[in-house]
Amino acid sequence: MGFKWLLIFLGILVTSWVVAGEIFKPFNVSYDGRAFIIDGHRRMLISGGIHYPRVVPEMWLDLISKSKEGGVDIIETYVFWNVHEPVRGQYNFEGRYDIVEFVKQVGSMGLYVFLRIGPYVCAEWNFGGFPVWLRDIPGIEFRTDNKPFKDEMQRFVKKIVNMMREELLLSWQGGPVIILQIENEYGNVESSFGPEGKEYMRWAASMAVGLDVGVPWVMCEQADAPEIVINTCNGYYCDGFKPNSNNKPKVWTENWDGWFTSWGDRVPYRPSEDLAFAVARFFQRGGSFQNYYMYFGGTNFGRTAGGPNYVTSYDYDAPIDEYGLLRQPKWGHLKDLHAAIRLCEHALISVHSPKYKKLGPKQEAHVFDDNGSNCAAFLANIDEHSTFTVTFLNKSYALPPWSVSVLPDCRNVAFNTAKIGAQNSVIAFGSDIDGLNLNAPNNYISKSWYFVEEHIGTWINTNFTFNGILEHLNVTKDQSDYLWYTTRVYVSDDDIHFWEHNQLSPMLSIDSVRDLVYIFINHDFKGSVRGKWVRVVHPVDLVQGYNDITLLSQTVGLQNYGAFLEKDGGGFKGQIKLTGFKNGDLNITNFPWTYQVGLLGEQSKFYAVDGSKHVEWTELLPDSVPSRFSWYKTYFDAPGGSDPVALDLSSMGKGQAWVNGHHIGRYWTLKAPKHGCQACKYSGAYHSDKCVTNCGEPTQSWYHVPRAWLQPSENVLVLLEEEEKTPFKISIGIRFTETICAQVSENHYPPLDAWMLPKTINGRIKLNSTVAPVMRLQCDSGHTFSSVMFASYGTVHGGCKSFSRGSCHSPNSVSVVSQACLGRQNCSISVSNAVFGDPCRGILKTLSVQLRCSAAAAASRGMSI
Repeated sequence: MGFKWLLIFLGILVTSWVVAGEIFKPFNVSYDGRAFIIDGHRRMLISGGIHYPRVVPEMWLDLISKSKEGGVDIIETYVFWNVHEPVRGQYNFEGRYDIVEFVKQVGSMGLYVFLRIGPYVCAEWNFGGFPVWLRDIPGIEFRTDNKPFKDEMQRFVKKIVNMMREELLLSWQGGPVIILQIENEYGNVESSFGPEGKEYMRWAASMAVGLDVGVPWVMCEQADAPEIVINTCNGYYCDGFKPNSNNKPKVWTENWDGWFTSWGDRVPYRPSEDLAFAVARFFQRGGSFQNYYMYFGGTNFGRTAGGPNYVTSYDYDAPIDEYGLLRQPKWGHLKDLHAAIRLCEHALISVHSPKYKKLGPKQEAHVFDDNGSNCAAFLANIDEHSTFTVTFLNKSYALPPWSVSVLPDCRNVAFNTAKIGAQNSVIAFGSDIDGLNLNAPNNYISKSWYFVEEHIGTWINTNFTFNGILEHLNVTKDQSDYLWYTTRVYVSDDDIHFWEHNQLSPMLSIDSVRDLVYIFINHDFKGSVRGKWVRVVHPVDLVQGYNDITLLSQTVGLQNYGAFLEKDGGGFKGQIKLTGFKNGDLNITNFPWTYQVGLLGEQSKFYAVDGSKHVEWTELLPDSVPSRFSWYKTYFDAPGGSDPVALDLSSMGKGQAWVNGHHIGRYWTLKAPKHGCQACKYSGAYHSDKCVTNCGEPTQSWYHVPRAWLQPSENVLVLLEEEEKTPFKISIGIRFTETICAQVSENHYPPLDAWMLPKTINGRIKLNSTVAPVMRLQCDSGHTFSSVMFASYGTVHGGCKSFSRGSCHSPNSVSVVSQACLGRQNCSISVSNAVFGDPCRGILKTLSVQLRCSAAAAASRGMSI
């Protein structure tokens, strides 16, 4: 059993032990105008978002453990109504949706829980978390002073609260839940509902507090929140935010450490330096609770992605990536920041607000000093371009652009947001362990494939006919992305002659379409159009006599943000016409249309392990001509080891994928624009278009297949492919940290564990300044350092994967690094002349390294340098 799976197994055991008793000793949670008060003590709190449905339960404990190691105190999650109550009154709290088990696992690791019930969640999640059946409640209007909606909302919120209470998961019961949220970003849309919006908001707050849960409630982005709940901030920066009462603490419920991605767009990322700057500024200016949205993003499995048109990956450039690996240097840099803030906590909680001191035109200090044993300071340089040297308490400090220095004792710098000492990890797909290269040319997942062609149009007696165009969701109830619309028109000889004589072509015109429509004429594909309520004008080929007009409407994730979600819908709006006829346009809007929900393969469950056996699959030959809407199936063996697994579907077009009956999600190989991925400076205000990657490439190529869904061999992969593509070039790979780079100078700050906490030194915090800077390196679990690709203590040129020695170089650099690291998963190296010798006196020296990680078994067989 691998270490990771052993950890998960032990965690499940721990969880089972605490079910019958207390996770914590019972404690109360309250707040004042400075901070949350936990068990009678003010706390500065770091929270990290992990959404339990976006990851398999087998990974929960590992993610929680990595969050705790990263300095997180609290795990935040939304509660997703539509997965828990897919049918009104029928609940699902199993598997990925077992919220009680998730909360217990968080508690078993000694962390708290921030539960955001909503029940509207946004979250780039399908329909914002609302169940689609909610639209069908008579007289309902979402998120306003509407009794049908309020009744349904209260019923679900009460159910979740009662579950937490019955399972003894609230803090005063000895559980980890310390904060709850009602509604979500309602202040952004409240004005759309007029006076009824404000009345609804007040009702929601009163209803939540009236449930007598015994822990505080918050409302995010709600400046007019009542006194009984805490209003909070969401955004890239919240240091300037102030709650609407002096009795409420300054809380940041969503610090966006990245951004979501749409099909066909570039992939955003947020520099670690800027994210750390935003967090430090928040605490510098009186903040007390900060939550990363997301700390781990995960995957939109199945059809859970919202949108429209959000990708399956919800990686979000989070500190832990979609596959559960640490994203470095972001994770490590934030870990250091959290440790520095923790060193300041005694000072931060000792005063209600800091003292402000201007240090320069764009430089300032905030000092937390209780005039006794506690003093901490934050020195900020808000200038985007220049380093500035400031004088603070008669001592000089050089502040890089757009940075904050943290001084836990008001004298010595423990951390600067722009100076990264953490490692940089280069993630790879595939592996060359044991000489196997899963990404080698022509080394694909399988050579043997089978196919079934999907039926075009209506196919069973569940279809029905209606004179007119029905709204997509009113028909499908979101049971499928797909809805067939079919009608029949008659074309006369005169029309054919008219087109031929005038060299014209008839056109199909649709006033408005969302999200995607495929056009078929007499079962032949003629074209497609995608967009959000866009007009369609498309040429069609018609023959003399009767012609079948078939439109396949498709949703690609339901709207998840904004007012009036229940009215948004999908499919078609306005008129549908055939234009260019001899006697004028033919309006077919109110013709008899036959409707069919979904695909035959969906209805017959071609994707299920058992269902795929009940259909006649035909062998797909390499020279086969692909057809649109085909189902493909193959069998494959899982890659060895315990590293995360992914499918490379970049050779395909658009569709959905299943492994062993588990729905991996939608895939689409739309490419991002070729331009716009220029170098990105960390300094200056961040926005989602500032720093992007993946120009000219498919927005998403790799798709996560959780190990828990795999067996060693005979795994079944099924794809629904909508375009004319064959699956022979699909590959499978493992994701792991292949290369690790780091640079630490001899004048870098001492390690944070060189600080001694107040309880150990008579109430004062103190730095052991004799400790040299330390470089800490770490491979993934199950991997060790197998080779030193570069090491130099001196003056080095270039960056990661392009290092080169300068004129100053310690000749024993490689041997020191090799001795410290090879064969180990973790290693630490003191960066000092005492370790490396002094190759050039009077010159600032930096230790720069590049090492390779390999699976432990392979690394033990050879450690070449």
